[in-house]
Amino acid sequence: MSGSLLTTTATMTCPHGGTVTALPTQSRVTLGGGQAVYATDTFVVAGCPFAPVSPHPCVRVQWQLTSQKGSGGEVAALTADSVGFCFAADGALQGSVLIQAAQTNVTGE
Repeated sequence: MSGSLLTTTATMTCPHGGTVTALPTQSRVTLGGGQAVYATDTFVVAGCPFAPVSPHPCVRVQWQLTSQKGSGGEVAALTADSVGFCFAADGALQGSVLIQAAQTNVTGE
């Protein structure tokens, strides 16, 4: 697997259009003006409008498929090919993170 490495400047949304924001847990490598992000960082969702019967918005992301190489130490890096799932506050799986843009200067596998 290879793809553009994800940074704090990547454009990501939940399946319903809410904005996914990466909150790095420590100082990292800077790539293209943003900090590299890893599966162990915190990813929150804001502005998810999902409300099938009552409001049930996406609030967090958990990454399932990360980069196989190009990791920062022992923590797997994230690329545009990584797979993350959005969850509601009650733990209900809501769907996959949509990655629209990532930095393109550095790639990983």
